[in-house]
Amino acid sequence: MSLPGGKLNAFSLALGFTILLFGAPAPFASGPIRRSKPDIPALNYDVHILRDTWGVPHIFGVTDPDVAYGLAYAHSEDDFDTIQKAILAARGELASHLGKKYVASDYFVALLRVRDQVRDSYDHALAPDVRALCEAYAAGLNRYARRHPKEVRSSILPFTGQDIVAGFVHKLPLFMGVDKELRMLLQDPGLQVKHDLEIKEEFEYGSNAFAVSPNRSANGETFLAINSHQPWQGPVSWYEAHIRSEEGWDMAGGVFPGTPVILQGHNRRLGWALTVNKPDLVDTFILEINPKNSRQYKLDGSWRDLDIRTVPLAVKLFGPIKWAVTREVLWSEFGPVVRGPDATYAIRYAGIGEVRHLEQWYRMNKAQTFSAWRTAMQMTAIPMFNAVYADAAQNIYYVFNGKLPLRDERFDWRKPVPGNTTATLWKEYVPFDGLPQVLNPKAGFVQNCNSTPFRATLGEDNPDAVHYPKSLGIRNRMTNRSWRAFELFGADTAITLEEFRSYKYDMSYSRRSAMAELVVRTLNARQPRSPVGQDALRLLRSWNLSTDPENRAAALAILTLQPFLRQKQYDAEPAALLRSLVKTAEALQSEFGRIDVQWQVVNRLVRGETDLGLGGGPDVLHTVYGKKAQATRLEGHLGDSHVMFVSWDRDGVVRSSSIHPFGAATGRPASRHYADQADLFAQRKVKPLWLDLRDIRAHLEREYRP
Repeated sequence: MSLPGGKLNAFSLALGFTILLFGAPAPFASGPIRRSKPDIPALNYDVHILRDTWGVPHIFGVTDPDVAYGLAYAHSEDDFDTIQKAILAARGELASHLGKKYVASDYFVALLRVRDQVRDSYDHALAPDVRALCEAYAAGLNRYARRHPKEVRSSILPFTGQDIVAGFVHKLPLFMGVDKELRMLLQDPGLQVKHDLEIKEEFEYGSNAFAVSPNRSANGETFLAINSHQPWQGPVSWYEAHIRSEEGWDMAGGVFPGTPVILQGHNRRLGWALTVNKPDLVDTFILEINPKNSRQYKLDGSWRDLDIRTVPLAVKLFGPIKWAVTREVLWSEFGPVVRGPDATYAIRYAGIGEVRHLEQWYRMNKAQTFSAWRTAMQMTAIPMFNAVYADAAQNIYYVFNGKLPLRDERFDWRKPVPGNTTATLWKEYVPFDGLPQVLNPKAGFVQNCNSTPFRATLGEDNPDAVHYPKSLGIRNRMTNRSWRAFELFGADTAITLEEFRSYKYDMSYSRRSAMAELVVRTLNARQPRSPVGQDALRLLRSWNLSTDPENRAAALAILTLQPFLRQKQYDAEPAALLRSLVKTAEALQSEFGRIDVQWQVVNRLVRGETDLGLGGGPDVLHTVYGKKAQATRLEGHLGDSHVMFVSWDRDGVVRSSSIHPFGAATGRPASRHYADQADLFAQRKVKPLWLDLRDIRAHLEREYRP
């Protein structure tokens, strides 16, 4: 995802979680943790880190802030540089450290007034226990930095609790697409329609989430699959951790660099997965500027002053030499303002001014019942994301979560609306109980694969689209992954855990998918003249729509058609498809001496010295998106990025397994855990996730106090 006027590359976004049976948690029940004297005082945080044989940190603390402190330290050990860059991005200081191509990112932070929002709200909008978490996490980062000064970028210390909150305030507008809206304003005065409510299918990056209740499982179990599709490296790549305090915080799952709580995962009693949804959360307003004073705009018949500031943006040139540029940033009652080529626009996005995202995630982490978890969700501080939930009490649940603006239906919100009237200045949102959601459907199954909320389950328990106005921008789309989920889970009324896992790792395209339709369009093209083109058409006709590693038609098909799918050219002309097919076949023939190359030869996982063949592909349930390393080679960089399978038996006892495409040491090439999970990932296998101290000790690599 890029920002107006420049690219943020890997450091912008294209994004995100108890007590066992009875009694209080007993983190040291299997014997006291060995306490070693650190060479630097522990700043009064009482925490121990136990690394298992996969390098995954299990962080035990007395209080919740102790755990946050330990999580920061452990994650820093594995990827401190990415954490630093994520914090620099939220501060608007990337260009001063990384150079001029990041000026646009820093401008974005200044335009949205990220730091102002956090500074003005930190002390009064956030609960004291949440601020304590932030301060402890920042202290853990500072602790690591002082012990490893050679890794620290100049002038970055100290990290603060406000830095941690700013990370959420910065990232979530990017997930909502505010940067794309800005780019459109600055580059396209005509402004295209923002969304199409009737898209049949959308081929895009996304995530999977599934839950099965005892109504559909073979042995009275409850299953949850957590399957976010994030980049495999960078500021929104997953890092696995298990955290446990004596205050009842006991969570395992994934975090992003710089986040002190589990974003998705599970505790002993419940868990959840998140997938990106795309309601209409961003609006553009055309401001009427005073022809006699460009610093004023009209609102309800009177001229209002724009809040205009000039911000300095420091840019690193070479070595210690920096250059300062200044940029104008404007603010209106609607929100941030940009002067486009033909007009002046204001942007307003859902949750503007909200800083409690971390607080909601923390309350979700601490919940022990569905009621408590849902109460946390009712904060709606997290402005988007589908959530799929399951728990030990045999509940399953889906909600199309979001802060959906209540808009005046007289206006066409797919286009820019007038900014000279408060009739368009929305300030209220659909209440949480009014969002599309499904609790314990009779079918015993809920899913979301970035698909419409109106097909969350089987049968009549789905939400009805008639109750939701078009101005909410809830699209009626189905992805291939959604079609396949219904075809697999819907056909099995007695699902075992092994079947549950196998369905998630399905590698096929549905006959109803956009991929299948493009194959048909290609086959309807005129017969090519060249022998290689004729062979390619025959091979494509034989394709069974699978991306299993040994498949001999998948490479030709995906290399040919993925560019059309990525650009959403579902109605591409057969002649254009055929040209792409022939070009791909010629490249395969030149590189390998044949066009029926096994998919795993082309589809690769590369990590340091590790180079493995993969199955899976774009928009299949085992999702792998590859960057072209050469004409006939793809290297995975996004897709199945942290997979968790959670199950509760009839008695409510939890079991968990997981896999990462690389390993726990996400930023440490010299570590044995830099790529030690890659082989399992390539085989679509998982590793156990140990939750009890005795099991962790039985698989202990090292133990220490930070």
